[in-house]
Amino acid sequence: PLSYIRGRSLQRIFFIVDEAQNLTPHEIKTIITRAGEGAKIVFTGDIYQIDHPYLDGQSNGLSYLIDRFKGQKLYAHINLEKGERSELAELASNLL
Repeated sequence: PLSYIRGRSLQRIFFIVDEAQNLTPHEIKTIITRAGEGAKIVFTGDIYQIDHPYLDGQSNGLSYLIDRFKGQKLYAHINLEKGERSELAELASNLL
């Protein structure tokens, strides 16, 4: 939970935040503002797989992060196009 990192400065770490599409913009900010010297943070997620009842493709923290950090020199964004599950999973993702 985020309560474990509040008030801390995380230095010289490589921090992976998975399922970031289910975080709010405030939670994303809480995580990023904990980064100390030498810290790297990687957010992963899929805005088409949001499980949070109050978030959507535009209001989730991952979309917020991508929009706000675009063009910053300390930021990079990679969009993976191909699914790594089965053909059936990819078909369902595209059609449903």
